[in-house]
Amino acid sequence: MRHHYYNPDFKFVVEPEHFNKYTERELLQYCLGATMYMPGYQDITEKILKHSMPGLTTIVLCFEDACPEERLEEAMENVHQLLNDVSDAVEKGTADEDIVPLIFVRIRDLAQFKAFGEKLTPKEVRSLCGINFPKFNAENGYEYFAYLKDLNDKFGEILYGMPIIEDPEVAYKESRIQQLIGIKKILDKYHDLVLQVRVGGTDFSSVFGVRRGVDYTLYDIMTVSECISDIINVCGRNNEYVISGPVWEYFRAPKEMMFEELPHHDIEDYLMRRQPLVNGEIDGLLREVILDKANGMVGRTVIHPTHVKFVNAMLAVTAEEYSDACQILETSGGVVKGAGGNKMNEIKPHTNWAKKVYNCARAFGVIKNESGYIKLFADN
Repeated sequence: MRHHYYNPDFKFVVEPEHFNKYTERELLQYCLGATMYMPGYQDITEKILKHSMPGLTTIVLCFEDACPEERLEEAMENVHQLLNDVSDAVEKGTADEDIVPLIFVRIRDLAQFKAFGEKLTPKEVRSLCGINFPKFNAENGYEYFAYLKDLNDKFGEILYGMPIIEDPEVAYKESRIQQLIGIKKILDKYHDLVLQVRVGGTDFSSVFGVRRGVDYTLYDIMTVSECISDIINVCGRNNEYVISGPVWEYFRAPKEMMFEELPHHDIEDYLMRRQPLVNGEIDGLLREVILDKANGMVGRTVIHPTHVKFVNAMLAVTAEEYSDACQILETSGGVVKGAGGNKMNEIKPHTNWAKKVYNCARAFGVIKNESGYIKLFADN
């Protein structure tokens, strides 16, 4: 599997690399990109096997918020069957392993996690990349990861954990730092099983009775922005964990998402100056992705297939960024002029940035310049 399959004719400066659940964690944690949530009862087996979602590389089948309690048993049976059928098709050669997305499940709570885990088979586990832990906090986190480790030991496989930090105790200022320090201790204990740290922006907004509109971002909601800032501060130091952005709630029918003509200026000129680019819903998403990147986050949760190519396109790295990153990683110290002759590359302070850019380049490819973002997602 690799990113941007939907646009096979695009010419990269450096092609994105192929990956699967067995790719080394150092790279795989950067590869998830647009991670689409679907209800666990939704049968998408044929879509996966027929590669009818070519841009989608990461799926989360949800047993929690997206799944009514009365359909939980149906959802678990559906996911078990899906994992079995996908593994079976790959083993028999009727499906190409390279087109199978990373598949995760979002459990409801520890009891439901164990009920699901007890029925997992070795065949199913081969197609399961990991588990998303909702409302993750310093109290429930140890039990989630302890059982995840038990499953890894039982099957001799790799199943990753992705905590979703969205609990009210993290939202509340008086308990936030204590909670985040406790969460960080859990992540550090199970470091090699943590693939990404995810952020629940909608749950944080709910605590304060707010909801961002289509014309502004979560970073404009002060209480939510503070939560995100502190999560990055505690969990994002020295690139210890990749943190992904929250879901964008707005979408529009695909037929209304076409460019009349390709824009002639840099994408940020349009988006940050509020000039229309695609449409209001997608422009808002792109603005928020730009701010994700500025704050060091990689990828984000999506809930609509039209969002996938826009998020993944924006995660590609420009040739100038890539050259700067390589220069920094290949130089032992001091200060050098950047690739564009327009900036200072100070080796030690910029090393963590360079490592992140280099891994994003491996995952999403290198494009010539910012106009490549638009050409990459304007494939129709």
